[in-house]
Amino acid sequence: MTDAQMLSAPIVVSAGAATDVGLRRRINEDSMLAQHPVFLVADGMGGHEAGEVASAAALAAFQPLVGLPSARVEDVVGVIDLARHSVDALAGGPSGGAGTTLTGVVVSQHGGDGYWLVVNLGDSRTYRLAGGALEQISVDHSVVQELVDAGELTPEEAATAADRNVITRALGAGSDEDADFWMLPAAQGDRMLICSDGLSGEVDAATIREILSTLPDPQAAAERLVLQALANGGRDNVTAVVVDALAVVQHDPMDTLPRASDRDAGRGSDDELDADTVPRKTPRSRPERGDRR
Repeated sequence: MTDAQMLSAPIVVSAGAATDVGLRRRINEDSMLAQHPVFLVADGMGGHEAGEVASAAALAAFQPLVGLPSARVEDVVGVIDLARHSVDALAGGPSGGAGTTLTGVVVSQHGGDGYWLVVNLGDSRTYRLAGGALEQISVDHSVVQELVDAGELTPEEAATAADRNVITRALGAGSDEDADFWMLPAAQGDRMLICSDGLSGEVDAATIREILSTLPDPQAAAERLVLQALANGGRDNVTAVVVDALAVVQHDPMDTLPRASDRDAGRGSDDELDADTVPRKTPRSRPERGDRR
């Protein structure tokens, strides 16, 4: 990113990223992209090397946005369509095979002000730390989250439910569901965390908040989060991207723009992940995570 592009960016950021295969996996099927204005994590599924290829293919579609001062919602929607085609092509069509989750933030703007554009498909997560409070922005696309939303499971029951590894949306793996989007007004000092469920399934929210609150360097924070997930069991691949807002263009701090998603916000259950995340098979052939080898 050039100096001129940096000066024109609605949010000036500093970022750090870390990933690890974990203690039980042979292949790291997580992929990450942390280059302005795009900060994403994709958690592949499909077993063998299919998930690794799927997550990498999904993020490769975002490369044309790298280096821009910001990106619009329609830009990201178009890239996600391309990413879906790329992942579907790995299986020879949209009927099954490889798939991946996708979540993260893209630097965007509205009325010239800096906004976080949050995108999500699956059960990887995007959080925001602001004013010392940690908030999960993304909503898990999972069977147990649907049961929690319906009042059929408590969050505590969901953490040990038999279907806790089954997701209901993804890129590829037979899913054709749309992504959720949120537009959030940014503020100087915001810290965004994008992570695979190998982190959220091993490290509770209180510990995540403590690490993000006490390590000012985003690279150090990302590495510490990954190490904590490994210390807590490391049962899955684990990836963390931490993005700090150093400066934000903000003409009217009282202005807010509602998220584009029509889903109610809610915190999903943590996936414990002795088994990999599996897209659910439905009449629309939604995605499942199979065991990784």
